[in-house]
Amino acid sequence: MAQLELQGLRRTYAGINAVDGVSLHLAAGSLVALLGPSGCGKSTTLRMIAGLEQPDAGRILVAGQDVTHLPPWSRRMGVVFQSYALFPHMTVEANVGFGLRMQGVGTSERLRRSRAALDLVGLSDHAGKKPRQLSGGQQQRVALARALAIEPTLLLLDEPLSALDAKLRDELRVEMRILQRRLGATAVFVTHDQAEALAMADQVAVMERGRIAQLGTPEDVFERPATAFVATFVGRSARLPGTAHGTTTRCGPGSHGSTLHTATPHHGPVTLFIRPHRIRLLAPGAPALDGFPNVLDGTIASIDYTGATVELVLDTPAGRVPIDLPADDPAWRTLTPGAPARAGWEPSHTMAFPA
Repeated sequence: MAQLELQGLRRTYAGINAVDGVSLHLAAGSLVALLGPSGCGKSTTLRMIAGLEQPDAGRILVAGQDVTHLPPWSRRMGVVFQSYALFPHMTVEANVGFGLRMQGVGTSERLRRSRAALDLVGLSDHAGKKPRQLSGGQQQRVALARALAIEPTLLLLDEPLSALDAKLRDELRVEMRILQRRLGATAVFVTHDQAEALAMADQVAVMERGRIAQLGTPEDVFERPATAFVATFVGRSARLPGTAHGTTTRCGPGSHGSTLHTATPHHGPVTLFIRPHRIRLLAPGAPALDGFPNVLDGTIASIDYTGATVELVLDTPAGRVPIDLPADDPAWRTLTPGAPARAGWEPSHTMAFPA
C-alpha cells in the first residue's frame, strides 16, 4: 500500500487549472520532489496534501485512509515552509513544541519530544534562544524540528532551502536527506531547483502547467527525459533544430549544414538535445572518432572555469553547443575565445523531440 496516494487532484482558480489531474503513488520512507517552474502547480499540490487548500476534484489517501476533507490539524503532517514561520516571541524550544501543544500533548511529554527533535537537528544547545539569535540555517533547522516533533505521517517541504545562501543550502540539503533516511520519514519536497531535486529525491515529478510531465528516478528524468520540456528544464543541453529523415537529421543552413545521427528514427522538424557532459572536444578538422560520428565545427565562444569542471560554448552553424570538461583535462588549456574547435558525440546520446 502506498504511504501517499493522489488520485486525479484538480484545483481551479478563475477558470484556470492550477493543478490538472495529478496522480501520484509514494512508498513509505521515500522522498519525491515536485520540480517545476513558478506557476506549474507544485506548491498548490503540496498545500492540498497538507489540507491548506481543498481540491475541486480528486482524492488524497494516506496509508489507505481518505484524508481529502480532513482539516490540517487532523492529518498529522509536518510542514516546513520557505519562510520558516517561527514565532519571534517564543524560544526555540517553545516553537518546536507549538504543534504538540495544539494537539493537546501534556507538558512533560511535549518537552521530551521537543528536546528529542532539537537533538536530531543538532540544536539542543539553542533551546532557550529566540529565533532572532539564530542564523538562517539554524532557523530552518528549528522549523524542521517542529515538523518532526509531532511524529508526522508525512513530511512536507515547500522550498525550505531557497532563502539560504548557496553554500549553506548545499550543506543543509545533505543534512536533511541524511536525517530523512535515518528516520525513515516519507517526504514530499517542492523545489524549482533541479540540483536539489536530483540530489535529494528517490523520484522526481517534473510538473508543467498543472500536470506531471514525467515521474521517474533522478537518472531517468535527466538522462531519458520524456518530453522536450523536461529535457529543457532539467539540466543544460545543446538544442539544435533540424529536419529528421529516419535516424539522420539535417541541422544548420544550406551547404553549411551538418548531418547528425540519432539512435531512433524520427521524421519531420525536430529539436535535438545533447547533454554537455556527453560531448567530446576534438581538434579542428580531426576525423570522427569511432562511436562519435556526430561532429560539428565551430569557434569557441566562451570558457568558464567553475572548479571541478570547465564549461565551454562552441558556436556552430547548427547552433550553440555547450561542452563540459573535467578541470584536469588539458584539452581546454590551449583554447581561447575565437579559436576553432570541433565537437563530437555518440548517436545514443542524441535525444530528438518533434519541434
